[in-house]
Amino acid sequence: MPKQQYQVLADALRAKIESGEWAPGTKLPSRSQLCKDYGVSDTVVGKAMMILRATGLTETLEGVGVFVADRS
Repeated sequence: MPKQQYQVLADALRAKIESGEWAPGTKLPSRSQLCKDYGVSDTVVGKAMMILRATGLTETLEGVGVFVADRS
């Protein structure tokens, strides 16, 4: 069964974090920028971000943005 768009996006963002391209403390692009960059809807970005947050890869600071979590 093929992966849903949000799963594909979550995997792509996770790869950037795990490779070190996005280091701990790095602010992720805005939701609108991710929509443009990956050609997906805001709903898809939102679901992908929920996965990253649930797995401890990101932290959200309300009104500031989403950041790569420090997992050390």
